[in-house]
Amino acid sequence: MRKHIVAGNWKMNNDLPQTELLITELLKQNKTSDAEVMVAPTFTNLWQAFESLRQESIEVIAQNMHFAENGAYTGEISASMLKSIGIETVILGHSERRAYFNETDESLAKKVDAALANDMRIIFCFGEELADRKSGNHEAIVESQIKNALFHLEADAFKNIVLAYEPVWAIGTGETASPEQAQDMHAFIRKTLAVKYGNDVAESVSILYGGSVKPNNAKEIFGKPDVDGGLIGGAALKAEDFYAIVNAF
Repeated sequence: MRKHIVAGNWKMNNDLPQTELLITELLKQNKTSDAEVMVAPTFTNLWQAFESLRQESIEVIAQNMHFAENGAYTGEISASMLKSIGIETVILGHSERRAYFNETDESLAKKVDAALANDMRIIFCFGEELADRKSGNHEAIVESQIKNALFHLEADAFKNIVLAYEPVWAIGTGETASPEQAQDMHAFIRKTLAVKYGNDVAESVSILYGGSVKPNNAKEIFGKPDVDGGLIGGAALKAEDFYAIVNAF
């Protein structure tokens, strides 16, 4: 059975006191679902967050990492550095990384390889722009992003990969893909995996939806058969809203 996962991407928000406060508020919330819960603070607060949540059911994950193990890459963080402070999961390929920092399918493939070589779990993001959706090219874009970055892998690697579909036009815009649109794309993604790796792999991979999920729409979105959870942005910064989404399962 696929895992239900709700991951909060805090992006470039919250200094250390704010991070500690949000963690305190998260721990006060009533968790009624069996979903895996993850939060991704900024690099500077990862260790403190990990220490605060070490004995809790919330996993602390990273927002990004470099593909190199070490070297002259000023300002970058390697997989082994993350592992050394207890971080086991990393988000790769977020639309903001692609848009603002020119990450490509090719560079992401190298990051994927580096994370897997360090026995890390990956939340791999992809999704189309509004122009792609309007032109009807959205499935081709998503298929190419998945194939270019992931289809060099052996089937066994997908035990450590979670997929996150992000319609870029629905991130931070207040727009949300309808539950039907989300389901249609998630089903297409699963079919794409099945063609390459077979139904067993396709049915075992969790696929998250990442596009302005909120407490008032989470239950309907998560109720779709191929939607296994969410990668949450803005709503993850408010403990009550975040857990309302977690408890939507």
